Amino acid sequence: MNKWIRQFHRWVAVAFTVTVLATVVALARDEPILWVSYTPLLPLALLFFSGAYLFARPYLVKRRAAAARS
Repeated sequence: MNKWIRQFHRWVAVAFTVTVLATVVALARDEPILWVSYTPLLPLALLFFSGAYLFARPYLVKRRAAAARS
């Protein structure tokens, strides 16, 4: 499962980068398309949750291992 989460996190990072670039292009136009500025929010939220999981996972594994030993 950890490998799947890491792969998911990488692909969402690519999607986030693409949406940010699209937002920059859309807002740089003479008549900016304002709704495009909201498109990076979904990949950003997914990056936050998957990144938080990947960050906390080693600490949770250590805690479970310590609890199992005692």
